[in-house]
Amino acid sequence: MAVRSNPSTSGRYAPPATVALENRAWPSRTMSRAPRWLSTDLRDGNQSLVNPMSPDRKLAMFDLLVGMGFKEIEVGFPVASQDDHDFLRMLIEGDLIPDDVRISVLVQAREELIKGTVESLAGARAATVHLYNATSPQFRRMVFGMSRSECKDLAVQGTRFFLKYADRLLGDCDLGFQYSPEMFADTELDFSLEVCEAVMDVWQPEQSRPIILNFPTTVERSTPNVFADQIEWLDRNLSRRENVCLSVHPHNDRGTGVASAELAVLAGAQRVEGCLFGNGERAGNVCLVTLGLNALTHGIDPGLDFGDLNGIRRVVEWCNEIPVHPRHPYGGDMVYTAFSGSHQDAIKKGFDARSRAVADGADPATLAWEVPYLPLDPQDVGRTYEAVVRINSQSGKGGVSYVLSSRQGLELPRELSVEFAALVQRTADEWGREIEPDEIVRMFLTEYASPRFLTVPVTFRKPVPTTLHVQGDPFVVGSDRADSLGDLGAHLASWGLRVDEIRRIGAGAADAVRDGVVVYADCTIGTRTVWGAGSAASLDIATRSAVSAAITRALRTSQPNREPARQPLLGAA
Repeated sequence: MAVRSNPSTSGRYAPPATVALENRAWPSRTMSRAPRWLSTDLRDGNQSLVNPMSPDRKLAMFDLLVGMGFKEIEVGFPVASQDDHDFLRMLIEGDLIPDDVRISVLVQAREELIKGTVESLAGARAATVHLYNATSPQFRRMVFGMSRSECKDLAVQGTRFFLKYADRLLGDCDLGFQYSPEMFADTELDFSLEVCEAVMDVWQPEQSRPIILNFPTTVERSTPNVFADQIEWLDRNLSRRENVCLSVHPHNDRGTGVASAELAVLAGAQRVEGCLFGNGERAGNVCLVTLGLNALTHGIDPGLDFGDLNGIRRVVEWCNEIPVHPRHPYGGDMVYTAFSGSHQDAIKKGFDARSRAVADGADPATLAWEVPYLPLDPQDVGRTYEAVVRINSQSGKGGVSYVLSSRQGLELPRELSVEFAALVQRTADEWGREIEPDEIVRMFLTEYASPRFLTVPVTFRKPVPTTLHVQGDPFVVGSDRADSLGDLGAHLASWGLRVDEIRRIGAGAADAVRDGVVVYADCTIGTRTVWGAGSAASLDIATRSAVSAAITRALRTSQPNREPARQPLLGAA
C-alpha cells in the first residue's frame, strides 16, 4: 500500500522551545549513583488501567514494591477515590507499612481536598503529601481561565492549607511535602521557578524539613536534551538548593521517557518517579525496571532487587491485567534471545571465554561481564542461559552448538557443527517454525549417535582414514594409555579403518561428560566425509560406538533422517 504524506499537517505542530543555557554541564557528566526512586504504580499507574486494581491486587503490588526495596511509594489519591482512601486506611490500620518505607498521597491545591487528604493519613508514621496544580499557558488559558498570578496564588494557598491542617491533625507523623507544577515541560521556565520559590517561601525548607520539587513531563513533547536543559537551569537557579530534592516524573509520549529521566539525572535531578514496566497514562510513565537495570549495567547499584525479574513481571501483569511486551528491555520474554546465526556464534564464543576464565580460577561472581549482544548477565535477573539462543531458519552453527553444549555438554568439532547446523536450518525451513532445544538434541542423536555396534563384517577396498575427536577423557597420546589406544587402533583396523589422528576438544559441562568420554569419529569413505558420535564411560567403548554410527550413516541409501525421533540421551545406551 502506498503511503502518502500530507505536507500541510506538519504546519499544525510547533517545535519545542529551547533553553538558553550557557556552558551546560550535563553532556559531559556520567551517572555515579542511582537516584531516589518513587513508584507511582498504585496511583498514576492504577488510574490508567481499564480495570483499576482490586484491593487484593493493590496489596500484591504494594508487597512487591516493598520486597524490591522501594522506600517511597505513592499509594493513591485518597480524596479522589473511595477505593484509594480505603486502601490507604487498610495499610495504616493494618500496620502493613514497614518503618523504613514512606508512603505518598496526591492532592490538588484546594482546601477541602487538602483537609480530607491530611485526615486520611491519621496514624501514619511517615508520609508525604504531594500537592500539585497545572501551570502551563495552555491550562491557564483553556482550562482554568487564570492569569499567572492567580495560578501562583493557587499553589501558595494550597501550601498554606497543608501547613494549617498538618499542624492540627498530624503532630506525630514524620510528614513530608512535595509540590509539582503539573505540565511543567510546557510551562515557561521563569514561571515554574517563580511558583516554586513562592511555595518555598511558605514552606520554609531547611535541613530538618526539606521539600521535594517535582517536575513532570506530564505530556512528553520535547527531545530529552531539552528536558535536561530545563532541569539543569532549575538546578542552577532554585534557591535553598541544599534543602530541595529535585525530582522528575517523565512520561513516554514520544518514546523517550527513559532517556529523558537519565539525562535529567545528569542535569541535577536527585529523584525519579515512574512505574514498573512503564505502565501509566497514554504511552505510560517512565519504566523503573529499565532505569534500574540500565544503572546496574553501568556498575551502579540501583538499590532495588531485580533478582527474580520473571516473578516481578508476573505480579505486575496480574495486578495491571496488561502483558509485558516480549521485546520490553530486560523483562521481555525474548530480550535474552538470539535467532541470528552470527549473533549466536558470538554469544557462544563469549560464554566459552567465560568458561575458560573460570576454569583458570576466576570467580564468576566478580568476573567482568563481557558477552557479545548481552549487556546484562541473564542470571543476575533470575533468567537462565537456556533461552538465550533459539533456533529458526536464520540460525547458524553457533546457535546449534550452543544448544547442544548447554543442554548436553557436547562440544562439537567445527566441521561437524557446520554440517549439523545446515541440517537444522533445512529442517526449520521445511517445518516453517522455530525448533525447540529438545528437538535439536533428538535430531542430533537420531542423525549421528547410533547406540548399537556393527554386528556384521564391513569390508572397504582400502583403509578408511579416520580422525577421532575426544571430549571429556583426560588422556595424553603416548602416555601409559598407549597400549589401550594401540588395542583400539587394532580393533578398528579389523573393521577397515585407519586411525590417523586423535584430537582433544573441550571437556564440556554436562554430567554425562564429566565422568565419561564423548568421541566424534570423522571417517573419509570414498569422497564423502561421514561423522558419527558415541558416549560411554571408557574411551574404547565410546570410540567403537562413534565409528559404528559413522559407518551406519555411510551405508544408508536414503537421505538423512530429519524427523526428531524419541531416543535416549547420548550415553544412556
